[in-house]
Parts: sequence; structure tokens; C-alpha cells
Amino acid sequence: MATDLATKHGPVGDLLKETLTREFREFELTRAEIEQFHELGYVSGIRVLSDEQVEQLRAELAELVDPAHPGNELFYEYNSNESVDPSRVLFHALGAWRISPGFHDLLWNPAFTVPASQLLDGPVRFWHDQLFCKPAKHGGVVAWHQDYSYWTRTKPMAHLTCWIGLDDATRDNGCMQYIPGSHKWELLPVTGLAGDMDAIQTVLSDEQKAAFKPVAIELKKGECTFHHPLMVHGSYENTTDGPRRAAVLNVFRDGVRSDSDAELLAGVPPIPHGQKMEGPFFPLLYTP
Repeated sequence: MATDLATKHGPVGDLLKETLTREFREFELTRAEIEQFHELGYVSGIRVLSDEQVEQLRAELAELVDPAHPGNELFYEYNSNESVDPSRVLFHALGAWRISPGFHDLLWNPAFTVPASQLLDGPVRFWHDQLFCKPAKHGGVVAWHQDYSYWTRTKPMAHLTCWIGLDDATRDNGCMQYIPGSHKWELLPVTGLAGDMDAIQTVLSDEQKAAFKPVAIELKKGECTFHHPLMVHGSYENTTDGPRRAAVLNVFRDGVRSDSDAELLAGVPPIPHGQKMEGPFFPLLYTP
């Protein structure tokens, strides 16, 4: 059985050995970038990983997609087509930070935590991570949705998502797509994540349908996009000859509380209703 890295609240490997030597103010967003986030609901093209760091995470990801990996029982959720060819694996999992040193240390990357703190306007606490692999020539759509639809077991809504490309993300390989300004809409009914990209249309008002104008967020590998928890977003299939891999970090401002007595993540002890979200599985990542 693999060691559970959730017990380690700080870097354990060498992913950040050079990043942590830099002045943290180098990673701050500009005023214009922060204003864009509040106006449109996202800010993109933020460089958070070097090419060398991307290669390290790709190598660790190639091991994690193996269903026989000894640490796979530590994932909160694990979905794979279990292809024998790693380049053909359709993969989505939550909890890599507990298993892999690189993905664990990614949480403490100041190129991520400093901007996150600016956008959350306070200290950053970890919620959960995700890994996505869309293999070449594969459907693998993620239907239009709002992240907070799946996070209402925590309140208040002071959450943030950071989507990091481990490959160049393009329209052709299924990059993230946003509906600018949709973060100002109310919380919509859940219409599902797989298959039907048009399902969300059944719950939109006429005004929202008129404003439903997707913008493709193309990124270079190592760049990220931050988006608001009510931002309507999704991604289409990968039609290219190469994979589209990504890591996602979901965080919230310190002080968010549990709104449920049930399990918040699979295998994680419940935090009673009304109590602060904290403890070994929800570490404080950064205080400005």
C-alpha cells in the first residue's frame, strides 16, 4: 500500500525546488487580470509550470493511469477505460495529491497559490484535485455545467477552480470553453457532465440562451485558467492525433464550512454540518 501524502502539508519532492526560490510577488496577477476575472468570470494564459515541471507531471500521470498502481486505492474517484495503451487511456480521477509527489506538491506552487489568493481575497484552503486525460481521436466531452452545482455541501460559495494544461490545449483537442459573464447567473439545475452537450439548454432562460456564446480557452502546456464557481463551462471531444491532459486544482477561501453531515469526499471522514472545512484532507495552502 502506498503512503498517503495527505499527511504531508508541504512539498515532499523536487517539483518546486526552483520555483520556491523566487520572490512570490513575481506570481501576482495584474490589476487588469483581476478585473477581467470579476467582469467575465475567468482569467487565462497564466503560466504556472515550466516545461520541465510539465514533463515531471506527465511522467507521474503515466504511472497513475495504470489500474494496478499501488496508490490507486487512495483516489477519491477513479474512472478509466483501462486501455492497455497509455496513449489511449480516457481517464478522470480525484485525489492524485495523496499518491504522487509531483501532484501533491503542485498544491503548494506559489505560481498557483498567489493568484488564487488574490482572486479569493484571502487565505487559500484546498478542496480537491482532478486529473483529466482525453486520448487521441476520442469523444470524451465534458458537458456544460457550473462547478458549484456539485459543491453545495460546502458554504458560503467562496470557491475557485484552476485548470492547468499538461499539453497545449486547443479547439481541436477539446480545450476548456467558457460562457463569459455566466458567473453572474444564479445556480442552475444539474443537467449532467457526460454525453449531451446541449442538455443545459433545457434549464436556461431566453436571456441566458441569447448570451450563450462559448469562448474557447486555448492554452500552452504549463499555462492555466482560473474560473469562478458559477462559470458555465465545458469541453468538446479530442479530434487530434495526440492526448489532451490536464490537472485541476479546486480551492476555497479559508473559513468555508461544511453544509452536510455526510461524507464530503469518498473515504474522507465527514465534517459535521456548520463546522469549518479544515483538517488533514483540506490543508491551508497559502496565507497572503
